[in-house]
Amino acid sequence: MTTLPVLLKSFLTYLEVERGFSPNTVDAYQRDCEQFLMSLAETEEGDDEAETPAATTPPRKPPRELVTERSVFDFLVRERKRGREPSSIRRSLSALRTFFKFLVRERVLDENPATTIETPKMWKNLPKVLEEKEVERLLQAVVDHPSRYPLRDRALLELMYASGLRVSEACTLELDNIREDLGILHCHGKGSKERVVPVSKAALEAIRAYVEEERPRLLKQKTSSLVFVTRSGNEIGREVVNNMIRKYSQLAGLPGIITPHTLRHSLATHLLRGGADLRVVQEILGHVNLQTTEIYTHIEKSDLKEQHRKFHPRG
Repeated sequence: MTTLPVLLKSFLTYLEVERGFSPNTVDAYQRDCEQFLMSLAETEEGDDEAETPAATTPPRKPPRELVTERSVFDFLVRERKRGREPSSIRRSLSALRTFFKFLVRERVLDENPATTIETPKMWKNLPKVLEEKEVERLLQAVVDHPSRYPLRDRALLELMYASGLRVSEACTLELDNIREDLGILHCHGKGSKERVVPVSKAALEAIRAYVEEERPRLLKQKTSSLVFVTRSGNEIGREVVNNMIRKYSQLAGLPGIITPHTLRHSLATHLLRGGADLRVVQEILGHVNLQTTEIYTHIEKSDLKEQHRKFHPRG
């Protein structure tokens, strides 16, 4: 009998080779499906009252007995009770539907048990946005509290705010992608889709200073096409950037949790506030659907309501 973990490996290979999914997307599918398999293992352990930890014990029953509408529903309920957001659960359900569709194609399952399960509704939480003065405070924190590589940190933060790059896009950006003479960069986004993004003068100046003065010290004897590298000359990781922004936001005294995506949200909001066309913002951010970009118009409306409450005599 072929086990679900073995089938999952085949599924991930199928996504990468036949479907052409990006490594980041394949990793996300893997995490979501592995969480489901762990849930199945925990259920089996509970039924058997075994002493072996569920996390290290793969499901033993045949896939047809394990993968049912009930087991999928129970998994989603359990994840919600653990505190996962509806958007995260929505993504997991999408990954499972694709996995089960693959299992039906391979004749492991007779039908996809996830097709009849309703997708969790998205909560309309507006993303956190920094005001322009708060962005200045964040960037100034790099100067006031320099790290071992302040030019790199400054260039990275300036670029992410200037161009609205996703953290994965910034980490994989190459020197040849930047056209300083034109004030643009070529960005490879989700699904390996390429887009042209404008870059501010401040960001270009910060990148130039970093590339000329600090990057050679990071690379030492190595060669790399990547713009941003670690002290060992390797690709800078997303978690490193997350920690970097969290550190500087705390040093700047900014409230709440600030993430790389906060800079992206802030750019979009500031562009719209300045009068930019919605479709221009869509193009800069690389959104496939205009509806995704429209959330920033809701942010502007919430700002409008706040100003009305604050200044209206009977607000």
